[in-house]
Amino acid sequence: MIDQQPTVVSLTDAAVVKLQELTKEETNTQIGLRVYVYSGGCSGFRYGMMLEDAPTPEDRVLEASGIKVYVDGQSVELLKGAQIDYVDTLMGAGFTVNNPNAVAACGCGSSFRTADDGGAPKGCSH
Repeated sequence: MIDQQPTVVSLTDAAVVKLQELTKEETNTQIGLRVYVYSGGCSGFRYGMMLEDAPTPEDRVLEASGIKVYVDGQSVELLKGAQIDYVDTLMGAGFTVNNPNAVAACGCGSSFRTADDGGAPKGCSH
């Protein structure tokens, strides 16, 4: 079931264009962007993203600008209100997460901490 409320995550126009480019020759209509959070990084949590063939029964399925986004139940609260962007700079290109729940982040750009998290920070490794 597709959740029509894009309140968990939204995609910028740049992210939509890049995802459409990455999936343009894909014949699988269920392909979507999996966004997840896992323990680690210098601030306690890290983001992960990948293209996924289909959602799992535990996923919250969202649709943002025609792109399916799969978020597992444990990551939903940590990503609520987040915006996924695609940036292409001299330092490199890739997807980034602008998360209003993050109260601290570190230089690697993929690690964050929330106000409620008491997780132990770890070294910044990619």
